Amino acid sequence: MLLAAWSDGDEQALGSLMSIVYPELRRIARLHLDRRLPGHTLESAALANEAYLKLVRAGGIQCESRAHFLALCSQVIRRILVDHARGRAYAKRGGSAKRVPLDEVLLGAQGRGIEMLALHEALVSLAEIDAREARVVELRYFGGLSIEETAMVLGITPVRVKRDWKRAKAWLYGVLTADKVNARARSR
Repeated sequence: MLLAAWSDGDEQALGSLMSIVYPELRRIARLHLDRRLPGHTLESAALANEAYLKLVRAGGIQCESRAHFLALCSQVIRRILVDHARGRAYAKRGGSAKRVPLDEVLLGAQGRGIEMLALHEALVSLAEIDAREARVVELRYFGGLSIEETAMVLGITPVRVKRDWKRAKAWLYGVLTADKVNARARSR
């Protein structure tokens, strides 16, 4: 009901909707920020608030379900994190961006950190190869959606989501670890 009203351009509906999903948005933001190394400057409340503001500015966007709305939130959060990482890199005059460790779920190995910008670039490359796999990563990793919710958003089976998730993780692991090895070799 609220999603339909917001989709029709009712900003008050977004306010009511956000009061319901804001705790979930904060949970997703905390999840991402907990993966970062100490010293990061972005807080979960700020990330959730920025996502809210971007949604308000966007106006009525078509959302069919809670899962679709959370998928939209995952895209917004990803863009905010990438923009923040870019800003930090520019502020350091070309220095490396803040490292954001990916958790065991994405890479399958604890303690392996990557840069948010490297992840973004890898996802862009993956999208050129297989857009659905990249979308699965975005929904699962950035949106915190379950296998079933991801399947519903994409209109595919949960089994297909699991396969895409597994393939995408393996591909990203290969690309991101190769980038780290190449970066170490260049620095020597």
